[in-house]
Amino acid sequence: MSDHTAPLENEPHIPVMLDQVLDALEVRDGGIYVDGTFGNGGYTRGLLAARETRVIGIDRDPNAVEAGQALVDEASGHLTLVMGCFGDMDTLVPPVLRDMAAEAPDGIALDLGVSSMQLDQAERGFSFRQDGPLDMRMDAGAGDTPSAADVVNTYEPRDLAQIFKVLGEERQAKRIANALVRRREDEPFTRTADLADVVARTIGGKPQRIHPATRVFQALRIYVNDELGELARGLIAAEKLLAEGGRLAVVSFHSLEDRVVKRFLD
Repeated sequence: MSDHTAPLENEPHIPVMLDQVLDALEVRDGGIYVDGTFGNGGYTRGLLAARETRVIGIDRDPNAVEAGQALVDEASGHLTLVMGCFGDMDTLVPPVLRDMAAEAPDGIALDLGVSSMQLDQAERGFSFRQDGPLDMRMDAGAGDTPSAADVVNTYEPRDLAQIFKVLGEERQAKRIANALVRRREDEPFTRTADLADVVARTIGGKPQRIHPATRVFQALRIYVNDELGELARGLIAAEKLLAEGGRLAVVSFHSLEDRVVKRFLD
């Protein structure tokens, strides 16, 4: 183990399925790997620790890129961080490869969905368990991307229902959408706790295993960040980038993402 792979103090938790991802990528000494969803840097740390590797990390969240600079310093030239969407990796990665005098990555890892870091930051508006502004944008509001509050407060009820039904697989999508529209006429939604409370009261019934607002929050997050479109672009970009015999590992916990990945791999 070289110095740049030594365990770090206050190291973040080990990401889910790290060992399986490393095995799937068949990490080798001298290999170049892309962590397309850098987040807390968990997979990047694993890639750096597994062998004598070089890693290109990508994240659309400027907070993640800023926080990752400490790992860049510790990696001593073995890690390059790039801010951007992994769906654009076919344009983001080649300039870094040229600087490395390399042609193509040997492996690409994607861990889909929201990171624990984003969920833990109430001000980002991802969590219904912590009150915060109703935002949910992974890029922290860069550009003109509408926030979750914009969607909830301005979209037609039929459009909200479609978002909740298709992206959240919410059975009571229409009922929830109508309730939100009625409520916003009196007062617009600005906080996560407020939205979660209205959804929970609308659904009612017996206590459930998961919070009643889970699917609505999931649907809004996927919609606001165009996560399925991003995934499709990322898979196509990965296929273009990978070296011959290179490997792609994708971790998904959502059925819609899972279907996109499986169809791509078929």
